[in-house]
Amino acid sequence: MDLNYTAEDLAFRDQVRAYLEAELPQDLRQKVLNHKRMSKDDFVRWHKTLAQQGWAAPGWPVEYGGPGWSATQRHLFEEECARAGTPRIMPFGVAMVAPVIMAFGNQAQKDYYLPRILNCDDWWCQGYSEPCSGSDLASLKTRAERVNSSAGDYYIVNGQKTWTTLAQHADMIFCLVRTDTAARKQEGISFLLIDMKTPGITVRPIIMLDEEHEVNEVFFDNVKVPLQNLIGEENKGWTYAKYLLGHERTNIAAVGNSKRELQFLKHVASAQQKNGLPLLDDPVFANKVASLEVELMALEITVLRVISQDSGRPGPEASLLKIKGTEIQQRLTELMVEAIGPYALPFDPAYLEGETEHSVTGDDDAAPLAAYYFNYRKTSIYGGSNEIQKNIITQMILGL
Repeated sequence: MDLNYTAEDLAFRDQVRAYLEAELPQDLRQKVLNHKRMSKDDFVRWHKTLAQQGWAAPGWPVEYGGPGWSATQRHLFEEECARAGTPRIMPFGVAMVAPVIMAFGNQAQKDYYLPRILNCDDWWCQGYSEPCSGSDLASLKTRAERVNSSAGDYYIVNGQKTWTTLAQHADMIFCLVRTDTAARKQEGISFLLIDMKTPGITVRPIIMLDEEHEVNEVFFDNVKVPLQNLIGEENKGWTYAKYLLGHERTNIAAVGNSKRELQFLKHVASAQQKNGLPLLDDPVFANKVASLEVELMALEITVLRVISQDSGRPGPEASLLKIKGTEIQQRLTELMVEAIGPYALPFDPAYLEGETEHSVTGDDDAAPLAAYYFNYRKTSIYGGSNEIQKNIITQMILGL
C-alpha cells in the first residue's frame, strides 16, 4: 500500500480544514480542547451543522445521504475534526445502529430511521450489556415475548441493561433481547428498536468516579414493542450484534483524538519544571512520551492499512485497533497526570461544567485531568473488553 497522500487527498484535507475553521463555534472548540463537559445541546448543535453541509455521516453511502467519501477521505476528515477540537458525532446512531439498519433492515425501516439519524432528530443509545452479561454478552437475559394480536403483533420486553451511555438523553435504544430460551444462547437473540418514551422504561443514573452522569441502568417492565421494530429475522440478532460491534471497535481507535491529546501532553510537560528544566526535557519522561508517540504512529499506519481494504464490513482486525487505541488513550491520560503531579488531584466539577472561570488550584490545564484520567479507565472495557478482543484475534486472525 502507498502511505503517501495524493494531491487530491491533500486538497480534500485543506477543504475540510477551511470549513472547520469557519464554521466550528468557538465555545464548542474551547470546551473540547480544555476537556470540559459537553451538554446534549452541544452535541446536537454541531451534528446539525455538519448535517447541513452533508458531512454528518462520513461513512454513509450517497444513497442514504452520506457524502460518498473514500476510506482515506473519512480518515482525513476525522483527523481534521480532532485537530480542530470539534465535538464528536455521537456514534450510537450514525456509526452503530445505522449500518445495521442499512445492511439488515427492511425498506420501511430505512426510510423512517436513517433520515432521522442523519439529521439528529433522534438520539440513540445502546442496550447491550447487562449486570451479569458484559464480556459474555450472549448470556443476556432481557426477555422479549411475542404476542399475536388481531390489532397487530408485538413483543413484551422485561429485563435490565446497564452501562447505557447517555440513555438519559435518548429518544431510542437499539436492544439485544432473548426471544428463544431453548436455543443455544447465541441463536436465541433478536435485535429490537425501542422508543425510550414507551411506558414501562425506567432510566436510573450511575455516577462515575469523575462525578459525571454519563452511564445509566435501564429497566424494562412489560414494555410493548411493535413487531415492525424487529431488525431482520427473529433469533438472528447475534449476527447483527457482531456486525455492529465491528463498526464500534474500529471507531474506538480514535487516532485523531490521540494525536491531539499527545500535543496537549507535550504542552503540559513543557510547562512543568524538574531540576530547573522543562519536564519534557527530562530524559526519563521524554522517553515515555517518545515511546508513546511511536506506538501512536504505528497505530495510525495500521488504521491506514485496514481502511485501504475499504470492504465496508469491519473484520477481526477491528479488535487490533480497539486494543491498541484504548491502551494509547489510557497511557496519554496517565502521563498527563504524572506531568501535573498533585495539582491534578483536586479537580473542580463546577469548572468542568463551565460554571467557573478557573480551577480550584488556579491551573486551568490541571483542573480536568483527574476526571479525564478516571473517565478513560473504561475504554479498555467498553466495546468488548480488551481480553475478549485478544481471544478474537487468537481465533480469527492467528487461527489458534
